[in-house]
Amino acid sequence: MRLVADRLGGERGGEPVFAGVSFSLEEGKALTVTGPNGSGKSTLLRVVAGLLPASVGTIALEGGGEEWPTPQSAAHFLGHQNGMKTALTVDENLVFWREFNGEPHLSAQEALAMMGLGEIGHLPFGYLSTGQKRRAAIARLLVSYRPLWLLDEPTAGLDAASEAQFAELMQAHLEDGGMIMAATHLPLGLEATAELRMGEGDR
Repeated sequence: MRLVADRLGGERGGEPVFAGVSFSLEEGKALTVTGPNGSGKSTLLRVVAGLLPASVGTIALEGGGEEWPTPQSAAHFLGHQNGMKTALTVDENLVFWREFNGEPHLSAQEALAMMGLGEIGHLPFGYLSTGQKRRAAIARLLVSYRPLWLLDEPTAGLDAASEAQFAELMQAHLEDGGMIMAATHLPLGLEATAELRMGEGDR
């Protein structure tokens, strides 16, 4: 399986943000997207995830077969927002995503336990601290399986111990043949990653 972008471009609000971006990402590998603020890192991830259309160029998933015909079908997306309802409990949020996405992997409790949150599943998501919210959102990646993880500043709000814990989860995902594409200003603690640096002149 391989994610391939060819001269990809993206817009926000009708304004060009980046153009001419090409890369390939194979299973078991990670790609970090770096560059200054405003260079298009988040927009690129949203284009790959299918949340924004590509203005030019192509993005495709080769070798995904009928199960994963497109990058969008194969991807989990974790953006700046955690994608969780504040009034629902943590368990209810994770059960919703597990059922909505299909391809069940871990139970809500198993995923929370892996993030060190095994005792808070009954609490409303809105009651959690910033770091707990981010860890619960990461648990969302574990309740249903997707080979491609698209992560936008995934360690924001995490302390050093949680960063190390998340690095172990990401490494395990790669060793299982998964792929990770992450926009980040900080090292992710992975053994080997390629880097895609967005242009200094992009908006």
